[in-house]
Amino acid sequence: MNNPPGVEQVNLVLNEIADPESGRSIVRTKQLYETVVDGDTIRLQIGLTSHSNPVAERFVGQVTETLKEKFPACEVHIEIQQHQRKPAALGQVGLRCKSVIAVGSGKGGVGKSTVATCLALGLKRAGCAVGLMDADVYGPSIPQLVGVDGQLAKIEEKIAPIDANGIPVMSIGFMVPTGQAVIWRGPMLHSAVTQFLRDTDWGELDYLIIDMPPGTGDVALTLSQLMPATGAVVVCTPQKVALLDAIKALSMFEKVKIPVLGIVENMSSFICPDTGKSWDIFGKGGARRLAEQAQIPFLGELPINIGMRERGDIGQTARNFDDPQLGPWLDQIVENLVWNLACQAAENPVQPDLPVLG
Repeated sequence: MNNPPGVEQVNLVLNEIADPESGRSIVRTKQLYETVVDGDTIRLQIGLTSHSNPVAERFVGQVTETLKEKFPACEVHIEIQQHQRKPAALGQVGLRCKSVIAVGSGKGGVGKSTVATCLALGLKRAGCAVGLMDADVYGPSIPQLVGVDGQLAKIEEKIAPIDANGIPVMSIGFMVPTGQAVIWRGPMLHSAVTQFLRDTDWGELDYLIIDMPPGTGDVALTLSQLMPATGAVVVCTPQKVALLDAIKALSMFEKVKIPVLGIVENMSSFICPDTGKSWDIFGKGGARRLAEQAQIPFLGELPINIGMRERGDIGQTARNFDDPQLGPWLDQIVENLVWNLACQAAENPVQPDLPVLG
């Protein structure tokens, strides 16, 4: 198109752009705040919720590319502003949260809890409201990873979670003495998970990250019965024995109708600090191949990193984002996860579209 477009022409194109959180048209949801066309320059103000903060830059790129395809002679400038949208109450528990994400694995020892903690920390760094729930009742490690302890207290019939630099955290580790074994049968697990979700004062969240127990036990079934979980992330290492267990985790989530949002390959390689040479101690690329075979998104890979272990041991997992060998990979995994949620929402908008505004 040689002639500059009008505002109405631009808005017709923008009507097909989906809000990353809800999947609905940004025009229909009143998130297109302003459209200005000045000659060959298009200027937009678009509102995104804090839930979409991790993908704001990718969203801007998508909108810019779409407009450039329609109006190739135009320059596009987009300003993102904060758009407010409160979360609805979920299921039987009344949890006010937009996305509940379970982080699971088919076996222990693959770094599931560390990845769950890093997901929560990465979302918080992006400006999202995040909670972190430790459902690994038999081996609660989240309090150690985030460096918090303390006794739980009640506030107006609700349990007050422990604050970890702005992230509310709930764990059985706050309820039993350090080193004491938890020996519970299925009904007690169900009761504990229900209490964590229903009776905890989480506030209003964009995301609740749930660190699941390893394996394919009762907790996933309980979670699916209590509320509609948004999806799951499966963590595994590259070697075949771990991948076989990861396949069981994928099957478990499928049976309880929790969609898998992606796979993370942990311990994918080791970069020798002395020589800089990369060693594939557990192999490499196994999780990516599994994701391709299962037609599930691959979120990214993380290397074996001595600093990650050291920081986890002293409760400073947040510093992983400052590590040049880890930070960029972690940020990419967080972004990929939220973008997959956006794609899922675009395919299944959360509610019928509102009438197009004149």
